[in-house]
Amino acid sequence: MAKILVVDDSPTQLTNLVKMVENQGHEAITASNGLEGIEQARAQKPDLILMDVVMPELNGFQATRKINKDAELGGIPVILVTTKDQETDKVWGERQGAAGYIVKPAQEPELAAMIKRVLG
Repeated sequence: MAKILVVDDSPTQLTNLVKMVENQGHEAITASNGLEGIEQARAQKPDLILMDVVMPELNGFQATRKINKDAELGGIPVILVTTKDQETDKVWGERQGAAGYIVKPAQEPELAAMIKRVLG
């Protein structure tokens, strides 16, 4: 069982992703924007982060870049879960250090497979 931080500004998306994470037997913790996500990552030390992209305060690309460049947090893999479905968005996400990319609405089998792949 892994501890997974779910970062999304939509309460509906947050609830759906938490449900999927918990259905896979993992513990879910949440944050509602990129800034809060970074704070929660520092406090909770999750095994994995599921990160939305379009959010207030700090978007998911910015938050992922900050996490990857941070000495304390850099080892935590980030999977971007977003409505941004263009190939350029995926490439940009990878450049920020994302370990995976899922287009919303996330499907549980796809999310479960990605979590399993990223966590090894």
